[in-house]
Amino acid sequence: MHLKLQPGVVGIVIGVPAAILLAACSSSSSTPSSAPSTTSASATTTTTSTTANFDSCSVVTQAEATSAIGTSVTAGVLGNATVEGGLACVFYGPSAPTPTTPNAAQADSVRVVVVKGSNALTWYNDYKSKVNAQPITGYGDQAYYDGYASLSVLKGDYYLRIAVSPAGAAPSLSDEEQLATAILPKL
Repeated sequence: MHLKLQPGVVGIVIGVPAAILLAACSSSSSTPSSAPSTTSASATTTTTSTTANFDSCSVVTQAEATSAIGTSVTAGVLGNATVEGGLACVFYGPSAPTPTTPNAAQADSVRVVVVKGSNALTWYNDYKSKVNAQPITGYGDQAYYDGYASLSVLKGDYYLRIAVSPAGAAPSLSDEEQLATAILPKL
């Protein structure tokens, strides 16, 4: 049996799947789901423009990440930071799950995010309000440990967040403090 489709039917057959794909793509957002609720449309634009130009990998070396996690790591890879906006620099150890994705936290990795600019304080406080923040002294203007796996530091108009997640071991604040000590003088 041979079907002959009319030109209008062909357009519908091709157009419906394309519309579904377009709708799915447009429903996602480039702003992290954890974006501060107080962020206005103009503030979101500012966040994007001030953080998009900052490369978090420019403040941490592969050797510093290796020292913090205690094993060799890959070169840093940039990914989207879901908690604090901006870009994350992620280093992976040999036991990191595959495939690796720098857009999400993974075991056996070192994740460093620096947000620079007027929205640094907003992102710092937003994450602080969502965790069991434990104040830490001696780092930047103010700092806290999230009670699980990361150290957040505010220094001037920089927000630094460090997460060291070794394979087969619980995250350790001392690993994050060691890395913060190496990074903070560069900010």
